[in-house]
Amino acid sequence: MKLRIQSINFDATTTLESYINKKIAKLSKFFDEIINVEVYLKVVKPETSSNKEAEIKISIPNVEFFASKTCNSFEEAIDLTVDALEKQIKKYKEKTTNK
Repeated sequence: MKLRIQSINFDATTTLESYINKKIAKLSKFFDEIINVEVYLKVVKPETSSNKEAEIKISIPNVEFFASKTCNSFEEAIDLTVDALEKQIKKYKEKTTNK
């Protein structure tokens, strides 16, 4: 699995990057054929409190999953985004195993 983290208009700390790595690694428990993971972090509308946006795109053979959340912190946004992707992956696996 190839992981790429892009922080737009700021520099992500190594602590944040290791947090993302840990959370993304958990997704491989649900689906082991993950090819590529792209994480985009950006600060939107600096004047509001919940302005940290995390977008994650996961590529597996023939399918892509995508989720995006905006929260008060990047850690919270990553947590919610990973949860949403977990649901998508589980739903996809149910569909393909029931065929």
